Amino acid sequence: MSSHPTETELLRAEIAAAAARMIAEDGADYGTAKRRAARQILGDVKVRGDILPDNAQIEDEVRVYNDLFFSATQPARLLHLRKLALQLMTELADFSPYLTGAVLNGTAGDQSDIHLQLFVENTKDVAVFLMNRNIQFEVSESPHFHKRGDPVETLSFLRGNDGVHLALYDYNDLRAARKPADPDRPERANIDAVRALIEKEAK
Repeated sequence: MSSHPTETELLRAEIAAAAARMIAEDGADYGTAKRRAARQILGDVKVRGDILPDNAQIEDEVRVYNDLFFSATQPARLLHLRKLALQLMTELADFSPYLTGAVLNGTAGDQSDIHLQLFVENTKDVAVFLMNRNIQFEVSESPHFHKRGDPVETLSFLRGNDGVHLALYDYNDLRAARKPADPDRPERANIDAVRALIEKEAK
């Protein structure tokens, strides 16, 4: 068998590298970066699904990009965001907070925000919690982590200069959320897991 990459594999790698640059430089989300990268490389044509890289391949490329261009600043930025995430999760402990996204997987950079998933009996309780603390927020929707699920309400605000997004899930979704598709790439982490990540970095 040939060890040379196929044309499809080369295109997939090129799209992953371009998407990684957009994520690291501009803070684009994975889906947007993937679509923009494919359009940039292939033009305005319908792209076969097997040509598009998966998120794991893009995540690996973001790590490579960070190592090449942001090695002097990215680790400190990541640690700052993880500490802030832990502080927020402690404040939001009654709502079963879980950290997800770039701050969890270690690829977060200057343009990255903090993404938390909350599992609640009543989503209005979170809004009341924020209002009682004079935190101004915007309301939007985020895709459910179950791709077939309805979008979930998301509350976004600034803590200092950092963006924070709270995706509000039904409490019954929590059991499914505890089952990562890949144990080596956890999709979310609770307070104890985030604290352990920070302590590991401090050693």
